[in-house]
Amino acid sequence: MRGISKRFDLKQANTDVNFVLYKGEIVSLLGENGSGKTTLMNMLAGIYYPDEGQILIGGREVTISSPAEAYLNGIGMVHQHFKLVDVFSAWENIVLGEDGKYDVAAAKAKIRSICDKYGFVVDPDKKVYNMTVSEKQTVEIVKVIYRGADILILDEPTAVLTPQECERLFEVMRNMKADGKSIIIITHKLNEVMAISDRVVVLRQGRNAGELETAKTTMQEMTDMMVGHAVTLDIERPEPVDPKKRLVIKNICVTDAEGVPKVKNVSFYMNSGEILGIAGISGSGQKELLEAIAGIQAVDEGSVKYIDENENETELIGMHPRDIRELGVALSFVPEDRLGMGLVGNMDISENMMLRTFGESHKWFTDREKPRKVAEDVVDVLEVSTPGLDIPVRRLSGGNIQKILVGREISSNPKVLLTAYAVRGLDINSSYKIYDLINEQKKKGVAVLFVGEDLDVLMQISDKIMVLCDGQVSDIVDAKKVTKNEIGLLMTSLGQEGVGKGEQ
Repeated sequence: MRGISKRFDLKQANTDVNFVLYKGEIVSLLGENGSGKTTLMNMLAGIYYPDEGQILIGGREVTISSPAEAYLNGIGMVHQHFKLVDVFSAWENIVLGEDGKYDVAAAKAKIRSICDKYGFVVDPDKKVYNMTVSEKQTVEIVKVIYRGADILILDEPTAVLTPQECERLFEVMRNMKADGKSIIIITHKLNEVMAISDRVVVLRQGRNAGELETAKTTMQEMTDMMVGHAVTLDIERPEPVDPKKRLVIKNICVTDAEGVPKVKNVSFYMNSGEILGIAGISGSGQKELLEAIAGIQAVDEGSVKYIDENENETELIGMHPRDIRELGVALSFVPEDRLGMGLVGNMDISENMMLRTFGESHKWFTDREKPRKVAEDVVDVLEVSTPGLDIPVRRLSGGNIQKILVGREISSNPKVLLTAYAVRGLDINSSYKIYDLINEQKKKGVAVLFVGEDLDVLMQISDKIMVLCDGQVSDIVDAKKVTKNEIGLLMTSLGQEGVGKGEQ
């Protein structure tokens, strides 16, 4: 890619970017949120068309104006949010969109051949709705190889995988590399960059910031190049001071709208001035558990008691979410659909802050000054990249939208903070700012429940870690003593007794 530039309305996404990929190598594309990584790769995949510049494959200039043309040029992209039809089987999703009649036997044979060659494990007849996240991702990768891709773009491929699943994916990637495939991986996990890539290309503010050979660099050097100045990569873990019980959960059971049990007899407690991490494969009941505590998810049975500074107990089950929030229990959940579930896209930053306290106003006219001051503070502290406070949030990048969402909840000065996926998709500089803010809450005596996807971070920031497996507590462990591999095993199987320990 030579001299690639792309602009959207007021936002210059890429400016004169050069990017080179060689046959049989794995390149990591790094950069802060809004640095233009996904936009650049979307132009290679035919989703966007560059305003300026050239794309050359094998020395030949090509025009890629659609994903179909990208496939014709041997390029396939696996997006972070999968593009699969749930009610179709693996083989149906893989061949979907192919011209002509389907030869089912031949298609399945070709799929099995690809799996055998690279080490994939796929049941061609399994329905997508019965698959794990790892299986769905495997189908997506097999799909692009089935269609002849020699250049694969993987956007945040390990975001919701266990350590064991990550290692299996990396082994497959190494097999593809050995076969001459070229792979571009967009990720924020620098330990994975070090483990899998040959080179690192860094973008900063839509421009080339530099290129590094992985074997000759460090995570610190990569981070400094992304941000443009030195960044400390240490997560503080202050010792709890005079911890007291703030939240006691006993035998919580939750069933979803389809009648499927999602949380099964979960019991634990949270202390003031402590961080309790929650680990688990995506869909293990984390979302339903937090929403049950916050009062926005119906509970089949069980108890959630809030204990204030004077040791007065309040049962939260049955209370209105607003009343729970007024007690000081704040839920900061970063959904996959940040807009719609988390924020209102057509409202500006200040107005989205106002939503948090709108119900507290008893005046004829809404108080706009306080939410605007909160918005200014969040934009300043979290370095939100925005032309101004009055711009609709839908026009911001995903990472900047997320900063607003998390900052809004932390700014409410809660007694209990329930935070899930607070740094999902954020660059490393923004992530560490969030970790610092959460630790500041801990120092203030807030009881923090931290649901995260990165086990390395979970082990560094938490005092204890509760591991969920299929909606049950597999075990609760000391974050200072447990290993990542032990957590990974607990995520896929219950404690030794088979029913989960759940002891603190």
